[in-house]
This record gives sequence, C-alpha cells and structure tokens, in this order.
Amino acid sequence: MLKKGWVIAVMFLAFAFLVGFGGMDNAVAAPKEQGAGNKDAQGQGAKKVFDAHDTNVRYHFTDTDMDFNFGALVLGSAVNHGVEIGEAFYAASQIKDGDAASWQEEWFKLARLAEARGEKSLAGGHKVSARDQLQRASYYYRISLLAMLPNDPRMKERALKSRSLLKKAGKLFDPQMEYIEIPFEGTVMPGYFRKAAPGTKPAKTLIMIGGGETFAEDLFFYIAPQTFDRGYNFLTVDLPGQGLLPLEGKPFRPDMNVPMKAVVDYALSRPDVDPKQLASYGYSGGGGFVPQAAMHDPRIKAIAMSSAVVDAYPLFSTMPVVLATKKEIASWSTFHGNIVKAICWRWGVPMDNPAGLAEANKGFTFDPAKIAVPALLIIGEGEFKSEEVKRQQKVCMDNFTNPMKKMVITPTVEGATNHCVMENRSLVSQVLFDWLDEVFK
Repeated sequence: MLKKGWVIAVMFLAFAFLVGFGGMDNAVAAPKEQGAGNKDAQGQGAKKVFDAHDTNVRYHFTDTDMDFNFGALVLGSAVNHGVEIGEAFYAASQIKDGDAASWQEEWFKLARLAEARGEKSLAGGHKVSARDQLQRASYYYRISLLAMLPNDPRMKERALKSRSLLKKAGKLFDPQMEYIEIPFEGTVMPGYFRKAAPGTKPAKTLIMIGGGETFAEDLFFYIAPQTFDRGYNFLTVDLPGQGLLPLEGKPFRPDMNVPMKAVVDYALSRPDVDPKQLASYGYSGGGGFVPQAAMHDPRIKAIAMSSAVVDAYPLFSTMPVVLATKKEIASWSTFHGNIVKAICWRWGVPMDNPAGLAEANKGFTFDPAKIAVPALLIIGEGEFKSEEVKRQQKVCMDNFTNPMKKMVITPTVEGATNHCVMENRSLVSQVLFDWLDEVFK
C-alpha cells in the first residue's frame, strides 16, 4: 500500500503526472458526485488510495514502479525510435526485479552498444542509420538514470551524455533539430526545437512540458515525431525541478508560470513560430504547470493536459508515503525507495523526509475559471478510476470558460489506460492534434 500510495504522487507531479465512458471521444464533464468546495476538495476528507502506476497488465517486473517505467517510459517510446523492442526485453531479462543498481547497469550497457553502432555508421557516412542508433543510445542513457540519486556522479555524466547524443542525432534530421538554451535566473533551461519545415514561414507550434522526474529527452520521445508529421514546430525544455536543474539550485516552485513565460518569450522570438497558433501540452505535473502558465499568459492560445492537476497539496497530503514510518520505508525496494528520494530532491525536500512533500506542494495550483483559451483533457480509462483524478477533471470541465473544452477518456481495450497514456502515444497524438487542428483552422 505504501508503494501504491506514493505512486499517485509521482504520477501527478513527478515523472517526476479513469469508469471508462465506453470510447475514445468523450467530450464530457466528469460525473457530479463532488463539488469543488467540499471537504474532499480541500484535502480534509477521507480518500481511497489509488495506484496510478497500476498498469492493468504486467509487462515484465513484479516491482510496481519498475514495471510501470518499463511499460510506459521504455516500451511506450518504441514508436518514436526511443528503444528497440528486442533490445529492451533483453535488457529487462538481465535486471534484478526491484533493484536500482541492476536497472541502471543494464541500460547503461545497452546505451554503450547503441552508441558504438551509431558512431560507426556516422563515420561511414550512413546518416539514417547513425540517426536511428544515436537516438536510441541517447534514450538508453536517460533510462539508466531512473532511481539514481543526485549525489551519484554518474547522474550528471550520463544525463549530459544523453543530451550530447540527441544533439548529434538532431543534426541528422531534415530540417535539423536544434539544441536550445533559454536564459533564466542566472542559468539556462536546456531543450530542443525542431521546425515543421525548412525556411522561416511561421507555423503552428507545440510546447511540450513534462512532470516531476522528466528530462527534455523524455518529451522528445513522447511526441516529437508525431508533431513533425502534422506540420507543427516542436519545442520542449527542462523547467526548474526537471532534468539537471535541481543540481543548480533550481527545484520545483509554485510559480511555474514564471519559467514558462521565459519559454513563451523564446518561442515568440522566432520568426518560424506563428503567435496565433501557439499551444502547450503538459503531462503528469505538467498538467498543472501548463494551465497555470495559460492563466497568466494570454499568448498561449490552446492547452492540453494528461491529466489536469488543479491542486497538488490535497493529493500529496493524503499519500501513505507522507505518513510512512521508518520501518515501512525500510521495506521499500531500492528502485522504489530511490525514486521517492529523487522526487524529494526535486522539490527541495530532504531525501530522508518524504513527509515534507505535502508541505512542499502547497501553492501548486491553477484556477480553471481564469483560463480563457481552448482546453483539452486526455485521461486513460484506468487512471480515471481514481476519484481524485475524476474530481479534478470535473472541476476543470465545470469551470473552463472557453466553449472549446473537451475531455477524452482513452480506453483500456486499446492499450491506452495508464497515467499519461504513455503506452499508446499514437492514440494520444491523434486525439491531441485532431483537436488542435480544429482549434487552429
């Protein structure tokens, strides 16, 4: 139960973040059971613990966190050249269930193999082969970072290696994908931009934002190729709290709209970005960051969330991880335990004090009634079974002011049921871009 309780927190504002209605296209408000002003809405009533990492099927591991990450973060990226299925399952076969060190070592080995293949192809002038291998090498290095603690020197080393290889692969795209750095409060927010077509003609643009344990590379492999295919520019960055920025003293902060403003400033400084067709999509914790930004910045013309996080505090304050005893914490696997510690670090909480996460999440809110632009909610059917997920989506659908508001519940029968619907990215893209095309036509 401890592990399951923690997972809700990770999924909403981490990675660090559901009574199906019978189909994919359900533009409806959530049921009317709870209003925004009752005790549950304030986090004071009793709530049923819900495991947002419950995958509904077992991919490979018995450890809940490890299996979710294997099915969602790893296998889900295959459609976008993040991993190769055969390679991924071989690596999984060598990993000790629940063991953080084993996970990190096997993905690191695979990263080195793919990197060597990519460099060999590049040296021989085989650009397509090199691009394919270097992309996967980049993502294998990133996957090896899971459950790695920030005081481990390998964390920065491997993260920078992942970045350097994706930068190298990006130069082999046509048009090339650019590595970017957006100045912000004495440092930079690193990320990637790829224009929809050659030249400087203004185009529709998607800003993709992640959650509590994401790196910009995750966002590229989540949806970038589908963005290119539909004629949209793609832009993603690490915000404070994400990537390596906590190492620079930049943890998550309640006013995520401030760094988001810098991202929008950058986007609109480019002649190839159409200011009338600028959208932002956030998953997990990004489902709170993106609407908060839109609440303050009218230059964002449409938003999407998987799913909406209206208020993080009542969620975190009821998590068993916050109330866990030392004995209970000692029972966690190293993979799960290290993920908890990493999330604490990203919120500026001592890693040995997960109870502090509740207080740290005060102020991570947005007001749907103050959002005037079109808004889309995408929620997996399995995730929507959570009463708190359901309640927060209802608050949005009841209060968004623009008539172009829509909620889509993606179905379990199409393998599109988990948090962020990472296991069916083609379906997410269909829902998102078909809707955006209607908004921007």
